[in-house]
Amino acid sequence: MKLKKSVAELVQWERVCRVATVGRRGMPHLVPVCHVLHGGKIYFASGDDGRKVKNLVENPRVTVTIDCYSDAWAGLRGVMVQGTAKLIERGPRFRRIRALLYKKYPQDPREAAVAESDSVVTEVTPVRVSSWGLDYPPWTSPPRHARAGVRAGLTAPRPSP
Repeated sequence: MKLKKSVAELVQWERVCRVATVGRRGMPHLVPVCHVLHGGKIYFASGDDGRKVKNLVENPRVTVTIDCYSDAWAGLRGVMVQGTAKLIERGPRFRRIRALLYKKYPQDPREAAVAESDSVVTEVTPVRVSSWGLDYPPWTSPPRHARAGVRAGLTAPRPSP
């Protein structure tokens, strides 16, 4: 599935995403990770013994959420990507994605090094994508139909200025 331009831009430029996995016991696991977008896929790295990696070995289905929260609800924007994960343990693809992560997060080589000996890169292939707030600039109000949920009591009202 090809990501729409507005979705790809948000995924590319935001610094943190949240990754949800579920293992064979059915307990959800949700953690923030640093990510990159490359070739329409989302990548992140982690230790090879982490819970999310263990869950992905048992169940490759994954959800990634990238959002921009704002107390001014008109500025809320986000993307939820449901997809399948593939673990990359070593080799040229591992090193290529690690280089992209290090370029986006220059502190990582010294603060959170990713080594082939004890880390994996996870590749997320999007299957279903949902987004909100991307059809209008974050500094403007949402269209009238998007505000209808507040009037109907379906969402919390925005705080007064």
